[in-house]
Amino acid sequence: MDFRQLQYMLKVAEEKSFSKAAQKLYIAQPSLSQYIQKMEQQLGVQLFDRTNNPITLTYAGELYIETAKKILDLKNQLIQQMEDIVELKKGCLKIGVASFRSTYFIPKVLPLFYERFPGIEVILFEGTSGELEELALKGTTDITIMMMPVPKELFSYEIILKEEILLAVPPKHPLSKKEGNKINLAALKNESFILLKQNQKLHQIAVNLCKQVGFKPKILLETESIETAHALVAAGMGISFIPDILLLANTYSKQPKYFSIEDFSATREMVVAYRKGRYLSTASKEFINVMKEALS
Repeated sequence: MDFRQLQYMLKVAEEKSFSKAAQKLYIAQPSLSQYIQKMEQQLGVQLFDRTNNPITLTYAGELYIETAKKILDLKNQLIQQMEDIVELKKGCLKIGVASFRSTYFIPKVLPLFYERFPGIEVILFEGTSGELEELALKGTTDITIMMMPVPKELFSYEIILKEEILLAVPPKHPLSKKEGNKINLAALKNESFILLKQNQKLHQIAVNLCKQVGFKPKILLETESIETAHALVAAGMGISFIPDILLLANTYSKQPKYFSIEDFSATREMVVAYRKGRYLSTASKEFINVMKEALS
């Protein structure tokens, strides 16, 4: 068994197709099929059920894939440790981050990191909070920028900064004329809200904040993108909860009015997290240090 076998198996299992996997692996489809068949003959078991379309893993195949992922993850961690020995002259750092945070944070951090460690290649994985947690648990990413709360039994983390959750009110809404920068959330119980989708943490936070003051938000629309929600507020469609970091790049011609929540302090912590027990490379540690410096 070699690492190529493991990678071929994982790709076929992921694509559920020999032809699609072959395209991704840049090899001929007949060669890949023969390769897998030879593996099955050597092991004495069938790894794929080819009678289904798409193909599926057999029980033996599922066990193989589960172990293959662990082996390749250990291999990647070993490579990281060896890279550390050469004093960060070369290496690869895989970072998970939400798409909109990537827009605001990464341009502040990455140039400084590359200036100090030009030999380290950085690969970004962008997605929702749920997708990023899954990538971190699989070992696909080395470190991931997340928002609290994170499952403490699964992740170790370092706090980077705190952000405030603000209420964004349409510019022509009567409340936008309110003096001061604070508003009572309970007074908005009859308003329509634009929230992120239910699998995103900010949706859960928004619903819980409303629940704390005695009402369930009337949701006009849900979206995957915080920037879309913000733009819809600017267009006058409804009220939304947004992190204050979004104000850094506010380019809308009609600006929403932003309020802090008067009922309580609505803040959350941004952390850099990684799977518990996973080796944290020197490149990862240096990126965390640079991030703290750039965002301080």
